[in-house]
Amino acid sequence: MKNTIKKLALVGLIALPTTAIAGVSSTVTATSDYTFNGVSQTDNKPALQASLDYAADSGWYVGSWASNVDFGSADDTWLELDFYVGKYFQLNDRVSFDTGIAYYTYHGDDASDEYQYPEAYAKLGYSSSIGESELNFWYTWDYFGTDAGHYIMMAAHTFTLAEGHDIRVSIDRSTSKDINKFAWEGDESYNHFRAEYMTNLKGFDFNLAVEDTSMEMDTADTRVVLSIARTFDF
Repeated sequence: MKNTIKKLALVGLIALPTTAIAGVSSTVTATSDYTFNGVSQTDNKPALQASLDYAADSGWYVGSWASNVDFGSADDTWLELDFYVGKYFQLNDRVSFDTGIAYYTYHGDDASDEYQYPEAYAKLGYSSSIGESELNFWYTWDYFGTDAGHYIMMAAHTFTLAEGHDIRVSIDRSTSKDINKFAWEGDESYNHFRAEYMTNLKGFDFNLAVEDTSMEMDTADTRVVLSIARTFDF
């Protein structure tokens, strides 16, 4: 109950309405499981999340994002709080490019500070008559504070079934550059697959996803994830 009160207080603070500021928005999300590239960050339990973002007309943006986490009974870390800054480029009518850097922080346990790490990212988007395609890349030189290089590559495509009804499919691969410092079940990499249906109703965004990974641990097996989100523009 104590942690639940903390989570609700945090989300309430982030989503608190302020004097109208152009370009400022906040999104509050309730999800049945917080998965990161197919791996549950909440020990297969629900999460409450919130973001606070500012986007300028020039394409620059800055923001923060928070979620409860649960890394198991031996670890009291309960909060992830991330920060990011980047720039979005609309190269032409069809092609876009987004790049920036994020910093992941964790709180609640004596060892939580050791998990913090930076990450650079880039996304290339392409719009066509059959939907939106994207290629994503993330890289960090200190994954979860282990001093191991780590990168993720993802390809995704979103199909529009009808106005307000989309299907997105994606595949990504996470790879450690030093398995002596960080490994996935003893291997250097694993694959993650995800298919999701997205729609909205009366200002709420709904996402129903099915995902799986090539790993066998119970926090990365086949699962269905339901999320409901609401975005507020200030």
